[in-house]
Amino acid sequence: MRPARQYPFREPTALELEPEYAHLRAHEPVSRISLPHGGEAWLVVRHEDVRVVLGDPRFSRAALLDRDVPRTSPRRLTDPTLHTMDPPEHNRLRRLVSGAFSPRQLDRLASHASRVTEELLDRVAEQGPPADLVAGLAVPLPVSVICHLLGVPLADRDRFASWVDVALATTAFPAAEIHAAFAALKEYLASLVALRRREPADDLLGALVVARDQDGGLSEDELVVLGVTLLYAGLETTSNHIGNFVHTLLAHPTELARLRADPALLDTAVDELLRLTPTVTSAGFTRIALEDVPLGDVVIHAGDAVMVHLDAANRDPGVYPHPDDLDLTRRPNPHLAFGHGPHYCVAARLAKAELRIALGALLHRFPTLRPAEPTTLHWRQGRMVRGLDRLLVTW
Repeated sequence: MRPARQYPFREPTALELEPEYAHLRAHEPVSRISLPHGGEAWLVVRHEDVRVVLGDPRFSRAALLDRDVPRTSPRRLTDPTLHTMDPPEHNRLRRLVSGAFSPRQLDRLASHASRVTEELLDRVAEQGPPADLVAGLAVPLPVSVICHLLGVPLADRDRFASWVDVALATTAFPAAEIHAAFAALKEYLASLVALRRREPADDLLGALVVARDQDGGLSEDELVVLGVTLLYAGLETTSNHIGNFVHTLLAHPTELARLRADPALLDTAVDELLRLTPTVTSAGFTRIALEDVPLGDVVIHAGDAVMVHLDAANRDPGVYPHPDDLDLTRRPNPHLAFGHGPHYCVAARLAKAELRIALGALLHRFPTLRPAEPTTLHWRQGRMVRGLDRLLVTW
């Protein structure tokens, strides 16, 4: 066996995937890496192998709980929730939240997102160019949607957004601050649960409180941590996607012109942007093998940790012709941006709806949108998710 590589390979640069991933896909698709916390793991980068790890019940998420497993963040996973349960327990929690993403509810949330997007773009237009699309659209839109869905006061956005930013960091903050931020999020959600008991409301948090108190569908800890999970999942990824996708489109003027000329391409465009634009700064979604499993040319032994890199799998040339090119008409597009298998993102359709609404409205309102001068970009460092601190545009 080859010696383990130090991982992450380096601090990510903007939206460029590190070249090691392409090399590993071609020559060592299942390789050994040494993580800053928890020791060594297997790194899986090929599309077919990633699907196996995500879908095979022999690779467990629940086995991570309260163990010093290989990871890039200093925070151990200690709470059972959607991300850290295996079926059938995972199915129990998933059923409790799936109703919030029914077609009827999605229509309601999409209407809310459309209204908020237009209001935000009104303010962008009033302030005039140059405008920061991160502060003006990418952050406030997902905040408003998740607050509306979950029942979190929008007035608290600065508090919980700052906690989320720290809790999902890797190296940007000391370990003690990362742990404290996650604890603060749990305390905050616990206070909202107590409020829902005093003042019932027709939102997802209210429905979960009913499931806890009347149906016994989940424990108190599960209720609180599920609220935390939904809050940060609804904020961090989608807000960074909006800024990153606009940046990617502006960097590909030919494809941007094609989308402007044919807005019907928006659905396939969002899928292609999800495929091509890197989301994470390193591999994740660690699992523990429950038994020996052959994978590629190696055998993953029982007890071994396995990490997958979805963005690397989404550039697999065996699945995607010209994988490094942006092709807004690409079909089929079996990208893994939302995962695969039992843990496929429960809010994937909502996230795609937000992205379609944001991009569609932005391009319609500002048909001459272009980068503002100067074009120096400031990327967030030491976080799990890639994103811009600001994105200045003009029109």
